[in-house]
Amino acid sequence: MASSIPLTSITLPGHRAPAAGFEAPFEMLGVCHERVERMLTLLARLQQHVLVRGWDESVASAARDVMRYFDQAAPLHHEDEERHVFPPLLAGGDEALRRVVLGLQQDHRDMEAAWVAARAALASVTQAPPAGWAHFSPPEEATLAGFTRLYDRHLHEEDGLVYPAALAQLSPDALEAMSADMMRRRGLEPG
Repeated sequence: MASSIPLTSITLPGHRAPAAGFEAPFEMLGVCHERVERMLTLLARLQQHVLVRGWDESVASAARDVMRYFDQAAPLHHEDEERHVFPPLLAGGDEALRRVVLGLQQDHRDMEAAWVAARAALASVTQAPPAGWAHFSPPEEATLAGFTRLYDRHLHEEDGLVYPAALAQLSPDALEAMSADMMRRRGLEPG
């Protein structure tokens, strides 16, 4: 199966996620998670393509797409959570949920640190690599795999536990303020 990977399999998937607007901030956060998963799938396809076929322009394009997402959108998404989702849960009386949220905050710091090394590996293939380059080194492969693994439990805990708990605690006014803040930080005018 690996040898049949078409070049188009590592191009940026279209934005097929359901439309969500900032007026429904938790739906928007969910769409962001879908995009994270698509970018991680693209990263895995990129790595497989390199192993099977080596470097080509589609590798460079996919690497740039993954880098753009984790450089721009992911930090904004993490900030949304840090500013609006986590605080009410940390202030609440559920100690088990509080421990989960503290772990998710640590994940954000770990993801930020892991991204530095993962980005460096991806940046190395945004242009034709030097003669003799055949694939990512074992440490680069481990870095990319580790970066991807950081998201697995994190997304599951947010979607299954933390988002529903936070949504249940936030008032309509708090959701409206969350929406407006998310828009402003992205350079959009709140409606």
